[in-house]
Amino acid sequence: MMRLYRTGEVAKRLGVSAMTIRRWIKEGKIKAYRVGKEFRIPESEVLRLLEGKTLDKVAIYARVSSRDQKEDLERQVEYLKNYCSAKGYKVAKIITDISSGLNENRKGLKQLFKLVESGEVTKVVITHKDRLTRFGFGYLEQYFNSHGVEIEVIFDDEEKTPEKELVEDLLAIVTSFAGKLYGMRSHKKKRLVEAVKNALRDD
Repeated sequence: MMRLYRTGEVAKRLGVSAMTIRRWIKEGKIKAYRVGKEFRIPESEVLRLLEGKTLDKVAIYARVSSRDQKEDLERQVEYLKNYCSAKGYKVAKIITDISSGLNENRKGLKQLFKLVESGEVTKVVITHKDRLTRFGFGYLEQYFNSHGVEIEVIFDDEEKTPEKELVEDLLAIVTSFAGKLYGMRSHKKKRLVEAVKNALRDD
């Protein structure tokens, strides 16, 4: 007897979201049977997808705030590539940004949005949530999911205390505005950021 799988089970085995599986069924990329209100996918289809892995389209996104962190950016990309390799993900696109996480007009972020909206990727892998955005991560995640794209965050930020997150956000805001005021590489900007860091340490 042919074994049938739920969409959630297939999504887990393929490393994509359940929403992506439902979209593929709708587009005719996966053969499925309707059982009541749900879909069931035959084992033969699951094995076909696992063999080819042709539907795995992963984008990795890395970001640092300034050009003097370029080495950190390279290490971040290398870590993401190794992580994806260990997970068996096929990296379709590597996107990087050198800009503040508060900047919504990042070139790389815009490129990522186009890939998501066009269906060219099914998963985005990042090291931490703040690499993608400083604020409003939940909204971005919901938007990506609506296009069948899952965001996979390697490191969980739950260990951070609210105070630590607040300090990091404050420093990000100061760095961003100081960069716009004095230029990202200026001495005035660096002095201002260091002064704020020292003040926060004293507290």
